[in-house]
Amino acid sequence: MTDSTQQGVVFADHELAPGYSFTEIRYELRPVIAPDGSEVGGLFNAWIWLNNPAQYNSYSTRAMAELVLAFRKASNEPSVVCVVFTAVGDKAFCTGGNTAEYSEHYSGRPDEYRRYMRLFNDGVSAMLECDKPVVNRVNGMRIGGGQEIGMACDFTIAADTARFGQAGPKHGSAPVGGSTDFLPVYVGFAKAVESCTICEQWSAHYALHIGLINGVAPVLKVDGEFVANPMAVTSFETDAFGRSLYGAAKTGDALTAAKVVLKSAEVDFSLLDAEVESMCFKLAQTMPDCTTFTLEQLRKHKLQYWDANRETNRAWLGLNMMTEGRMGFRTFNRAPRAERETDFLEMRRALAEGVRYGDKLSERCAPHAVNRPEEN
Repeated sequence: MTDSTQQGVVFADHELAPGYSFTEIRYELRPVIAPDGSEVGGLFNAWIWLNNPAQYNSYSTRAMAELVLAFRKASNEPSVVCVVFTAVGDKAFCTGGNTAEYSEHYSGRPDEYRRYMRLFNDGVSAMLECDKPVVNRVNGMRIGGGQEIGMACDFTIAADTARFGQAGPKHGSAPVGGSTDFLPVYVGFAKAVESCTICEQWSAHYALHIGLINGVAPVLKVDGEFVANPMAVTSFETDAFGRSLYGAAKTGDALTAAKVVLKSAEVDFSLLDAEVESMCFKLAQTMPDCTTFTLEQLRKHKLQYWDANRETNRAWLGLNMMTEGRMGFRTFNRAPRAERETDFLEMRRALAEGVRYGDKLSERCAPHAVNRPEEN
């Protein structure tokens, strides 16, 4: 038994790792906040924070393991109403796995990467099976694996400066850690296939417009007043052919003016936090078991694909670390910023000529991926 009590009742300890101290992520209980700003006594939300802002909150192997423990811990807390899944800083919620780790440790090691993907899959499953509603507070970019773990949540409230998208086919992977399963459920096949292959990013306003997220909040202040994200079109206008521009990136003179506004703005997450707290309070004002069962039924639309595909996807991702994963992650990690993409056209030409995967192929289209002497 534990010394955790509710009205004198002692609960059994259901923790996977009792007493574990988180080092890669943050876990904290915050009181539920009522609409008038007061704290609701005895009830809390579990805030789980990715804590790697220097690398855009990419998750390391250890962080992924800690996420499993954190979501299980929140599930077991009787006084917890919701989980808020977010990240430290104002640039990114998460940009996926740690590319330095992928490049320098996992590339060329398919069996070990497969073991890593067991942790990742367990993390996504822990989110999808959490006994509490999970709200994704998106404080910046939600890209690649970050998009996948974000879509495993039940609700998403985003800063209006956030961006959403995939990166896999551009950098040596496929978005099969959840996006090929979840994204069609949210936005339909046409938008999903576009995002998963072409890897163009969506603004928060566009993501809201197509049904990917539940809400956006302004987070930029100019002269003490909140302003909408100046980089995106936020009016319901069309181009000369009637195609909607809502949420599109600004271009030309409008982009130049937007950059001036952005440079003068300061970041303030108070309205984002208020929206998150409001969502959590609305969920607190429901029957807990009925809400949990409702979520379990709704999550089946994601789980039916996730459970069917995750093991075969894990196997493929491991093997991919011998070919395009090795090439793509090394190039992204080792090359100067302007050269982080493989020369895709040269790669396709070389493969059409019969060049095998390995250093000979890398020499032609991704020279930064060639084995270093100590790697031979």
